[in-house]
Amino acid sequence: MISVRIQPKQLQFFKARGRHICYGGARGGGKSWAARVKAAMLCGRYQGLKVLLMRRTLPELRENHVRFLLPMLQGTAKYKETENCFYFPNGSILKLGYCAAEKDVYQYQGQEWDVIILEEATHFTEEQMTFLTTCNRSVRDDFSPRMYYTCNPGNVGHAWVKRLFIDRDYRGEEKPEDYVFISASVYDNEVLMKTNPGYVQTLKNLPEDQRRAMLDGDWDVYEGQYFSEWRRDLHVIDPIPIQPWWQVYRAIDYGLDRLACLWCAFDDVGNAYVFREICVSNTIVSDAARMILSAGDEPVTATFMPSDLLGRSSQTGVSIYEAFANAGLRGDPVSNPRVPGWLNLKEWLHPVDDGTGTVRPRLRVFSTCKELIRCMPLLRYATTGDPSDAAKDPHDITHAPDALRYMMDGRPRPGEKPAEDRHRRNRTIGQQTASIIGYGGRR
Repeated sequence: MISVRIQPKQLQFFKARGRHICYGGARGGGKSWAARVKAAMLCGRYQGLKVLLMRRTLPELRENHVRFLLPMLQGTAKYKETENCFYFPNGSILKLGYCAAEKDVYQYQGQEWDVIILEEATHFTEEQMTFLTTCNRSVRDDFSPRMYYTCNPGNVGHAWVKRLFIDRDYRGEEKPEDYVFISASVYDNEVLMKTNPGYVQTLKNLPEDQRRAMLDGDWDVYEGQYFSEWRRDLHVIDPIPIQPWWQVYRAIDYGLDRLACLWCAFDDVGNAYVFREICVSNTIVSDAARMILSAGDEPVTATFMPSDLLGRSSQTGVSIYEAFANAGLRGDPVSNPRVPGWLNLKEWLHPVDDGTGTVRPRLRVFSTCKELIRCMPLLRYATTGDPSDAAKDPHDITHAPDALRYMMDGRPRPGEKPAEDRHRRNRTIGQQTASIIGYGGRR
């Protein structure tokens, strides 16, 4: 049925075992071909198998799959255009589906599919993907239900694909062993490299952000990203000792749906290190205060809170700010303007001379602060309201970045080395200078 050369990464995709298998990363990895061939292979191997191959829109489905499947399956399966289905002699069905609008997913309600393939999975919302998983079920004893995904970084589904397959951040009943990611780039596609070698140069000539996503398969950058400055290799570091003279501050973003608290230390030349986080859901103020106060024993100069926490509740007459104070955690309100705050963070992320002659970002994050690291690159530009603002949705990714914005809005001060350390450093520098110009003794 299929007689073509299979690329090594495509073969890895074909052989992979798991409940959810994702193939992709960069442009040109041969993902669409692998998706439709995998679907056809499964239908040919198993009798009575039901496979649903999906793209977001019907035109994409026809352009990327129907016109290729028709010649590929000629004489092997019968195509009914009115149903968008290929029928195999062994009773298997390959259905081609789409979900252009959010509500289109409900056309599959109550259906059972042994295999569901989401082609360009990042074009599907998390809600669509989650609903489709409920349709991925089977009563067969010779085949386990499974879902396949192909994708590139970016678009509306970037966050959920990145969480499951790149960050491997699992929640609820999600099991790590169920998720397999196979990364492929244009360099893994030997056929494309041979037939169209100029394609690589095309990708190299893209603007940096697009090049990082489309050529390098970098999941920390995508079109519409708010903090395109964010680079994991620049902004995330392994933990280092927090020196006793560094100034330590806390910043809180609070809502019953999510508490985000960050600890940040500022060295004597003004560099900032986010070294601890607490990010939990469904936490009342008293429990939030207890968790924050019991985390670490380093002196904290101030705890910044957004000024909107000062508003009194119409039911109790007590503000959240007061509730924190009553629980033993007194805060310092900050004005928290959104756009100026975000632009200020962009300055902190931009590499500059850090005061020691090294060019690097003034803000860096310990690798242990996983929630902040996950959320920062996911913020997108707002599509409504002020176009210079960051989008407020998905809401669950905004809390940790908001806390960081409050941190910098509080105008934290750098630490100050003890006089003895400053004098010792100055003497060392002076001795080195004298030696260089010939006044430090004969060589």
